[in-house]
Amino acid sequence: MATPDSRSRLVTVAAAAVTVVAGVGVAAQHRVNGELGQRLDDGFSAALISFTSGLVILLVVMAGSRRGRAAFGTLGARVRAGELRWWMLLGGLGGAFMVLSQGLVAGILGVAIFTVATVTGQTAVGLWIDATGFAGARPAPVTARRIVGAALTLAAVVIAVAPELGGAIPAVALVLPLLAGLGVGTQAAVNGRVRAATSSPLAATTLNFVVGATALAAATAVHLLVSGLPEALPADPLLYVGGALGATFIAIQTITVARIGVLLLGLCLVAGQLLGALLFDLLAPIGVPTTGSTAIGAALTLVGVIVTAMPARRARGTENADRA
Repeated sequence: MATPDSRSRLVTVAAAAVTVVAGVGVAAQHRVNGELGQRLDDGFSAALISFTSGLVILLVVMAGSRRGRAAFGTLGARVRAGELRWWMLLGGLGGAFMVLSQGLVAGILGVAIFTVATVTGQTAVGLWIDATGFAGARPAPVTARRIVGAALTLAAVVIAVAPELGGAIPAVALVLPLLAGLGVGTQAAVNGRVRAATSSPLAATTLNFVVGATALAAATAVHLLVSGLPEALPADPLLYVGGALGATFIAIQTITVARIGVLLLGLCLVAGQLLGALLFDLLAPIGVPTTGSTAIGAALTLVGVIVTAMPARRARGTENADRA
């Protein structure tokens, strides 16, 4: 007969497994939006289609949630009251830039290299956020171990792309996912503040999609004025699920973080992203083909993230004092 402790462990394991699946969903979004950008020959339009479809899904959910609508309606008052700074409402710009980067270069880089680069950016900005307490985050010491972990993720990018850099991979194509990783890491910090202020993950997520879709609409309008409309939309319906994937994995993160914590959440997401990226590049490749160096880079990225996330050991004197 299962005990309460064993049931609790089972729920935790299940939550972690579902979060790994959410990470695979992130890689799937890279893959789908990357191919949509290639088919349209227009990364801007691909990003707008993906983000707008996610926004439509969230607006439908919001329409059925009185609590979510009420929380969303308080955002302006919370800014005026000083609970939130106005720029904390702009976290969706980070997600918008990520989706735009997918549409522009994921099809060139391949899902694995794109994922390694974005995780490296997220790790780097995470160190900065922890050191500075950005957006109200609790400051954490930047230890030698965490610096080593970040260096490992950077080395992973070099290993993954070195054979192709300057040839199949233009250097500028690698910059976009690195910057996108920085943006998504920053987005997570400000989203946490919005969620805490409103007590509504739905309101915070919907705000992200509203801001991101608005920014992408403006950028795409300018782009289309210069380059013109895409010739035709692809007929494959699977190319239009990027927004649904985004809304789904954000919802999963929101639910499972309370069970497994932020640290394990991040590790499970990265593991899922890297696993999914390698699988997609092997089974349905786009861009640069997966090589041994790509797989080594992905594995080293996971090691770097684990090292970065490991808590520092407490001093023996502190431990003894706590026991006393």
